[in-house]
Amino acid sequence: MVQYKINANPKIYETAGKSQRILTETEQDEDCRDDFDSQEIFDLIRNINDPEHPLTLEQLNVTQCNHIAVDDSANYIRVEFTPTIPHCSMATLIGLCIRVRLLRSLPERFKIDIRVREGTHQSENAVNKQLNDKERVAAALENKHLLEVVNQCLATAA
Repeated sequence: MVQYKINANPKIYETAGKSQRILTETEQDEDCRDDFDSQEIFDLIRNINDPEHPLTLEQLNVTQCNHIAVDDSANYIRVEFTPTIPHCSMATLIGLCIRVRLLRSLPERFKIDIRVREGTHQSENAVNKQLNDKERVAAALENKHLLEVVNQCLATAA
């Protein structure tokens, strides 16, 4: 069976390769509470694999640190991502992968809002609604095949 890629030749961007985060003494002290920030959230999602290509979301410029907002005191995180093409059918799956990575990595106290960046997808309202509806997300994660695809995207190279 031939599989056709929706975006057969995506633009690949240069990446930093590793976190740009500089740890302070306070952050390294296990007895002190340190707040989450956008760089820490970006480091959690940057290496998620694209469902269509053997590339990361960072390499495809789908995720960027400056499109992440964190309000640690209000327990709120918003991640905006940019699909590689305006009609990307993988946008919902990419958003689901971001949500699952953050749900698995962050304390339960956070409300996580995943959104397609405004003006970057022809169905952004529908995608955003799906990604932020608890029942729809739960139903998607009950689908064994879909969960397997999500887990493959979240698997990082050793």
